[in-house]
Amino acid sequence: MNLFRKRKTAPAPVPYPPEQYEPVLRSSICTGEKTACMRDRETGRLHEVMLIRDPSELEEFAVRYGVDVKEIRTVY
Repeated sequence: MNLFRKRKTAPAPVPYPPEQYEPVLRSSICTGEKTACMRDRETGRLHEVMLIRDPSELEEFAVRYGVDVKEIRTVY
């Protein structure tokens, strides 16, 4: 029993240049595994940020990067 737990604070948004990177959700066709990524708008290269196992982790990704969940598109 933890009487003195630390409260989790929302992480501060991580700055990224939105004119250069777009937040996307990469989903595997076979297994359905989802990964939150930043996609370079010029080259299309994906930079993996975190694994998404449940909707709360997707919310955490959206808060961390200051985007709306509805704006994040899925790529396969």
